Amino acid sequence: MAEIITVDDPDDPRLADYTGLTDVELRRRREPAEGLFIAEGEKVIRRARHAGYEMRSMLLSAKWVDVMRDVIDEVPAPVYAVSPDLAERVTGYHVHRGALASMQRKPLPAAGELLAASRRIVVMEAVNDHTNIGAIFRSAAALGMDAVLLSPDCADPLYRRSVKVSMGAVFSVPYARLESWPRDLSVVREAGFKLLALTPAEKATAIDEAAPHTLERAALMLGAEGDGLTTGALRAADEWVRIPMAHGVDSLNVGAAAAVAFYAVATGRPA
Repeated sequence: MAEIITVDDPDDPRLADYTGLTDVELRRRREPAEGLFIAEGEKVIRRARHAGYEMRSMLLSAKWVDVMRDVIDEVPAPVYAVSPDLAERVTGYHVHRGALASMQRKPLPAAGELLAASRRIVVMEAVNDHTNIGAIFRSAAALGMDAVLLSPDCADPLYRRSVKVSMGAVFSVPYARLESWPRDLSVVREAGFKLLALTPAEKATAIDEAAPHTLERAALMLGAEGDGLTTGALRAADEWVRIPMAHGVDSLNVGAAAAVAFYAVATGRPA
């Protein structure tokens, strides 16, 4: 059973995992280096635990102690009970959901390990917006994609914003980072995947005509918001595919485009 500790000093060193959560650059450097990430909200905390992540501690406002009582009783990590005002002073923002947990990261699997166990994968290049990362993981989980591969410059899926937007789906879809980009795309191809680059280019094949659901193994490549896939990534692809547009719209937000494309890849329905 966890120990519940009331804390009234925002500078208490025991709260160090939760300091400055709105400082994106600081947290991007600090969290991977220290092997931690922050889960926000009851559902996300529970999903992180269910996925096997070890809890370092919890930071709860008083009314959330009873809500999280079963977790408190099961986990030996300390629970810090604080006022909403103190939580805001520590984290840098108003903690609407009243419950935060510091979780221990797991070592990432090798890309080859994921490829061997998958048929439908997502490959992201330079997607560095945490909201988009979270949205893509949520769609990948919901629509049956097996795994995600990230280029070295993609944002961290375990950053607080990504985890929150995904509603914890980042815990259910395995992911790995490719070390050399775009050279490591050859590893994906050698594992039997056809590389499909999602692009609004006119010369790309409509995704329903490409029939990705008929492929034994399909890897859907997504680029960053605005810029899309780089020339190098497009050259490395086996085929370019696009989502047909109407009313003069040239493209969708990458999160929305991903959901449409995943549905086509997984079910074979027209995009």
